[in-house]
Amino acid sequence: MAILSNFQITDLIAHYGYFAIFGVILLESAGLPLPGETILLSTAVYAGSTGQLDIRLIVGAAMVAAILGDNIGYWAGRCFGLPLLVRYGHKIGLDHGRLKLGQYLFQKHGGKIVFFGRFTAMLRAYAAVLAGVNRLDSRRFMFFNAVGGIAWASLMGFGAYLCGRSIEHVVGPIGLTLLALVIFGSVALWRFMRRHEARLLVAAEAALPGPLVR
Repeated sequence: MAILSNFQITDLIAHYGYFAIFGVILLESAGLPLPGETILLSTAVYAGSTGQLDIRLIVGAAMVAAILGDNIGYWAGRCFGLPLLVRYGHKIGLDHGRLKLGQYLFQKHGGKIVFFGRFTAMLRAYAAVLAGVNRLDSRRFMFFNAVGGIAWASLMGFGAYLCGRSIEHVVGPIGLTLLALVIFGSVALWRFMRRHEARLLVAAEAALPGPLVR
């Protein structure tokens, strides 16, 4: 849940401009529940209606913040998340086999999760951390992270600048649709894994033999 109100977002834009959009998106991408997409849309609309900010700098700041923030989240998850789960994960049902299964699934589908997670409210703050925890290859992560950050900042920023506040009527339904797809996909994945967990555990062990790397 976002922890900034619309009034606070408007106040941040008016007082801090580019620094506000950079900071909020950076922190959201690193894993904090902040309204990164909302401040990007609001700042772009503000630039279009007042002419006081340059949309190219807004989009550029959003791109850099999204990519940098995701990298912070990725390396935090990779350096600290996995060792904690290896040590304590069994207490919440994540034994070594299931942790290895998570790494295996991220090897197969991690790029898609990182890219599309940038456009989904539920995943935007956590996809990078999950990629790090599940040890998605760093070069693959950086590629999909960069492509996703650039695409998201460009589409949202320039779209809001050109369309004004009417874009909210488009982005809202799209976001809800993507969220519904994520939830449906998560349920379907959970049911699939429950049914095929033993086979997937064998496949994960074959793909990642030996103990988990801390």
